Amino acid sequence: MSAHLLSVDSLSRDYVDHLFDVARRMEPIAQRQKITRVLEGAVLGNLFFEASTRTRMSFHSAFSRLGGSVCDTTGFTFSSMAKGESLYDTSRVISGYVDAIVMRHPDLGSVAEFAAATHVPVINGGDGPGEHPSQALLDLYTINKEFERLGKALPGAHLLLTGDLKYGRTVHSLLKLLSLYPPMQITLVSPPGLEMPSELIDRAENAGHRVNQRDTLQADYSDVDVVYATRIQKERFTQEMVEGFSLSSDFSVDRAFLDQRCSTHTIAMHPLPRDSRPGANDLNVDLNDDPRLAIFRQTDNGIPVRMAIFATLMGVADTFDRDLRDVGWQPPHRIGVDDADFTTLK
Repeated sequence: MSAHLLSVDSLSRDYVDHLFDVARRMEPIAQRQKITRVLEGAVLGNLFFEASTRTRMSFHSAFSRLGGSVCDTTGFTFSSMAKGESLYDTSRVISGYVDAIVMRHPDLGSVAEFAAATHVPVINGGDGPGEHPSQALLDLYTINKEFERLGKALPGAHLLLTGDLKYGRTVHSLLKLLSLYPPMQITLVSPPGLEMPSELIDRAENAGHRVNQRDTLQADYSDVDVVYATRIQKERFTQEMVEGFSLSSDFSVDRAFLDQRCSTHTIAMHPLPRDSRPGANDLNVDLNDDPRLAIFRQTDNGIPVRMAIFATLMGVADTFDRDLRDVGWQPPHRIGVDDADFTTLK
């Protein structure tokens, strides 16, 4: 593991297992039961040069719950890079202000270029169509927790990844991460032209996974354990692709799909945002009160996982729980008004 978190390529199975152990110890803090000030005095630079709500606020919250403070910046318009400043100069300057950096940038490889100019820990919050390593980590953490609750195991599981597999950086990182683990079955379903890059498929197959590719969800998926849907990323399309593209209802992951083609224990996931507009054919809102929908458990899990990332990169993974104390306010018993009672899945 390097001083930065730029790609799943830098992770080992042992590191991921250790990170998940730290994240589990972080859960009382993330769930607003305990407080730690282990990063008191430290400052995070949250540099998002591409639109984000969940990821930016998740990192902000994670650092704050460890006792640190956060400086946020969003978009190119108000940045010095709009005046022609290089990534190198921006990195070196910002590193003089903060103790850790999370960066999202629309260009592939830009975060790695930024990190090359500093020894301050840099976390890749998404680089164009490239990777999103922290999302993959929280996704796998969620899968493990869901499987533990259902009495399942990751080895031999069947995962279905669907949607935009070409430009969806979350599925790129997730497939790489799954390649660190024992063989399982992975089905890839995407519209023509949005298939998973062949080098990532080769990597998964070389790791022993059985990978199948399809172009429709209209099949029997009753043995699928997890359906991981992704939004079509039209913002990364060429103009020619935008003009000629339409997504059929064959790619809608909705209650009818889970009821008719999957099983009562199939878990539905999505990295968010999902496109909830009529005709988008993304992960449907008719699943909001369905206990199989795990997207909000995913986002909740992002806090302890990202806290664990900060703790390991900044050297406090073994000390953060020495000064834990109870919170001084009354946290809500259940966060969302439509959160399903997932004990019904047992």
